[in-house]
Amino acid sequence: MKPPLVPGITFEWTYVVPERSTVPNLYHDTAFCRDMPDVLATGYMVGMMELACVNGIMPYVDWPREQSLGVHVSFSHLAPTPPGMTLTIRGEVTEVDGRRVTFRVEAWDGVDKITEGVHERMIIVPEKFNAKVAQKKAKRAA
Repeated sequence: MKPPLVPGITFEWTYVVPERSTVPNLYHDTAFCRDMPDVLATGYMVGMMELACVNGIMPYVDWPREQSLGVHVSFSHLAPTPPGMTLTIRGEVTEVDGRRVTFRVEAWDGVDKITEGVHERMIIVPEKFNAKVAQKKAKRAA
């Protein structure tokens, strides 16, 4: 039996920033981005924050029969991080309202706090969700 998903649950996750996550590498197909600084792209950083939240609640959901999808992000990108540095991401579940889970999340790169903010996820049943996606694809094809 899984413990209940409730406010107050905390978690920590680490991730080494890969070369592919920097602005010039992530957006290599956009000419002006190739000249931008070789630091962690904000969009990739947001993805890491989301993955930390997924990982943080996995012990509390019936994985893989229950999963979660991000529905809202609000993060400030506070400091640049070059590739190779290790992010330490810490979060807390601040609210559980039915299937909606809200988190407060922060990350450090070993030198600076690089981000802080709020994230929301919805708990889903993949079979139901995938059926809705299939219906949407069928409508598009029609």
